[in-house]
Formats: sequence, C-alpha cells, structure tokens
Amino acid sequence: MYNEDKVVLCAANAYKQKYYLNSNFNELPEYIKDELQILCVMFTEDVGGVLELVFNEDGDLEFETSYEEGDFFYDEIGSVLKIKQYRNEKRDLFEALETYYKVRFLGEGFEEE
Repeated sequence: MYNEDKVVLCAANAYKQKYYLNSNFNELPEYIKDELQILCVMFTEDVGGVLELVFNEDGDLEFETSYEEGDFFYDEIGSVLKIKQYRNEKRDLFEALETYYKVRFLGEGFEEE
C-alpha cells in the first residue's frame, strides 16, 4: 500500500478480523513480523477499529487508527493510551524499523564521524 506521503508497514482490522503485512517488508526477520502481528491484533482486540503502522515521508513510524461510523464499542481514549504504552515498551523495535526503512527504502546511509 503506497501513498505519496506514507507507506503502510502493517495493519489490523477488528471488523474483518484481518491482519496485513506489506509484502515489501517480507525480508524482515520472522520474530519481528510475529511481534508486529501480535501488537496490531492485540490493539484491535483491546480497543477495536483499525490500526495501521505507517512510515511518513521522513521515514518516521506512526500509528494511525480509524473506526467505522456508529461504532460505539471503539475505545478512543483506550487507543491513545495503548499507543503510548506501545511506544514506551517497543521503543527499540520501532527505532530499528525506522532505521531499516530509512536505509533500505529512502537510501539514507550511516554517517561516519
């Protein structure tokens, strides 16, 4: 899934009970793909709706959530809290994914000092 401003890494949808991993990231190690799947599915199980992990145009990883109109079970406050929790608990994973994306897809290199 590509947009001029973002690239979807993975997504989970509570309504369709589906998980998606962008095929451009199939080279990631299995344990990372498994961790992303667990994270996304658990998020939608806990708060509902749809969660997308996307890289913005600068290569930063962002959480994007949405829900269907009239879904009174979606926990908007819970989604904000859950994202903060994940950002704290999985900081190293997210930083590594950002570095991977910037090097592999944006062509940025490591600068030597």
